[in-house]
Parts: sequence; C-alpha cells; structure tokens
Amino acid sequence: MTKVPVFTIKGVRTGDLALPKDFEEEINLPLLAQAVYVYEERNHVGLRKTKTRSEVNRTSKKLYKQKGTGGARHGSRRANLFVGGGVALGPRPVKRVLTLPSSLKIKAKGIAYALKVGEKELAVVSGLSRVDKTKTVGDFLKSLAKSFKAKSFTFILSNDAKETVKFLRNLSSVRTIFFKDANAFDIYTGGLILMDAGIFKVKSEPAQKIVKKSVKKVTK
Repeated sequence: MTKVPVFTIKGVRTGDLALPKDFEEEINLPLLAQAVYVYEERNHVGLRKTKTRSEVNRTSKKLYKQKGTGGARHGSRRANLFVGGGVALGPRPVKRVLTLPSSLKIKAKGIAYALKVGEKELAVVSGLSRVDKTKTVGDFLKSLAKSFKAKSFTFILSNDAKETVKFLRNLSSVRTIFFKDANAFDIYTGGLILMDAGIFKVKSEPAQKIVKKSVKKVTK
C-alpha cells in the first residue's frame, strides 16, 4: 500500500493517504519514454517554413548572358547562394501526428504517478476548493519548496476546484490541470505534483454505498 503526505492549504501536514492501486503501476521506463515522446511531438505546431527560390519576392530576370562572361551560369538572383535568395533544403510545414493506444496511455500515466511517488514528489492537498487568494497559495508553496526542494509545481484538481484555477494561474512556477485531463507527460514533467484531496473522496463514495446496500440485503 502506497502512502503520500496530506497537507492543508495552510501548509500543515495532517497525516498520510493510502493511494489506490492505479498509482502502484510497475515501473517501465521504456514505455514511459515512448509516451513522453509522443506527447512532446504532438505539442509541436509544425509550421516552421523557409521560402524556396520560387517563393522569394525577387526578379526572375537573367543576370547576364549564359556564356562568354567567365562567370558561373545563373538564371536569376533567386538562387540560394545569393543574399536574399531562396533557401535550399530548408524546413517545411509538416506536422507528424503520433498516437498511443488507450491501454498504453493509462499504463504510462500509472507509471508516471508511481515514479513520482517513489521519488517523493507527490502530495495531497486539502482545502483547494476554498482558496480565495493567490497569496494563500503562494505562502503554501514557499513552505513546500523548502521541505521538498521543488522549483516547479503542478496542481491536479478535482471538478469541485474549478474556481481555484483563477488564483493559481497568477503564479509563474505553477501549472494547473484537472484530474481527468492529466497524462503521463504532464505528470512526469510537472515537478512536485500536488493533488486535490477531492479527487479521492469522489472515488470512495460509490464504494461505500455499494457496501451499505449489500449489508441490508444480507440482514433481511
């Protein structure tokens, strides 16, 4: 059973939380590297481009006659060896769209979580949905930066903490993402991962209801 520390938004440690089995994935670095590469590649816009000799805005008039000048033969000033001419073999706007199967996405995300837990770069924060000032979060991160020696932070929020985003986005060293949208790349490159305690409360409620119903049926 994997446990991580739980902090209040005031920076007080209240205990440890046992994480679900999804966070105990066996470490597979090649798979994680493949997933990170795919997500990185998809972030590239792929619009870089240089102009060829047919695209530059220069005259196409022939410089001088073909023979008898003693110089090399040129068609126009658009050639790539002239200043202001076209670029030979330059980058073209090509976007490569790589994909991962859903099963590998889920597995890679579990590996990223497990890696962060093993490196002690994951913690749970309670009270994020009640934040009303950026200064509150700033003071909280200063206290964590000393104990965890972290320089960047990623908050993984539950749906109940939607209003908290506007207070977190003012901090330069902070990234925010919702739990349902988090992927292996966000987790692996996110620095210290701070998860909203509301994420785990939502998961535990349905299980408690099922247990209560089954107990009632047995007693009858």
